[in-house]
This record gives sequence, structure tokens and C-alpha cells, in this order.
Amino acid sequence: MQIILRLFITVVLLFSTLKAIEFADMYEVSLKKDESTKFLVKYNNYKRLVAFRWTLYTNEGLVMFHSYDTKVAQNVLYLNTTNQSFKIFLKQGGNANYEAPYLLVKFKEFDLEKNKAKFEVFLSDKKSQIKIEKIKKKS
Repeated sequence: MQIILRLFITVVLLFSTLKAIEFADMYEVSLKKDESTKFLVKYNNYKRLVAFRWTLYTNEGLVMFHSYDTKVAQNVLYLNTTNQSFKIFLKQGGNANYEAPYLLVKFKEFDLEKNKAKFEVFLSDKKSQIKIEKIKKKS
């Protein structure tokens, strides 16, 4: 029984490591209520802006607003569920063999004392076409 458990854990760790390699870049972000974070997305001759913020944390759900270029959306994220993240596709998909580059924003933690949410932001770009820069907040 222990051998099976060890084998299972090894396989899970191997696949989680392989999945992590998929991402070209990663950022950690900590935000207070209504505080926005922004990323500049560059490819070809395009420069576009990604922004997101949270507005409400209730019943363990975090209400998020995000925008990319002219597209605006809202999500509710929860810790430890399948609704823990959202994707923002950065380019159009070409064909069935091409996965369009995207940002994945993952809700990691909520600090009730500080009223702050922590996120991880991943860039998936298998063809290395996209450059992103986190825009620093003005003091």
C-alpha cells in the first residue's frame, strides 16, 4: 500500500512540475480593496493594457473586475475550488494546433486582518511572442 501511495505522489509531483513549465513568466501581486494592478502587453507592433482589481470579499468569494484592451469582465473567485482563477487571452487563436497566449490570474490568499488579496499572474506563451511588464504604481 505504501509503494502505491509513493508512486502516486511521485506521478502527481512530476505532472505538476511539467504543468508549471508551461508558463513563460510569473508575478506575485498583493492588492487592497479597489487597488488596481496593471500589465503592459507587447507583441508585434501592439501595446495593450491588462488591469484587474477586487471590490468585495464576502462568503469567501472575491469579486474581481478585469479589462484587456476594450474588453471588460467580472469574475468571482474562491480559494480551494475550481473557480480560483481566470484567463485573459492576449491574441486571437489561429488554428486547432495553436494555443493563443494568455494571462492566468490565480487567487492565492486573503488576509482578513490587512484586508488584502494575494494573486499569482502567469503568462502562457508557448511560441514566445508576448512580452509583459508590470506597471509600477505611482507613489
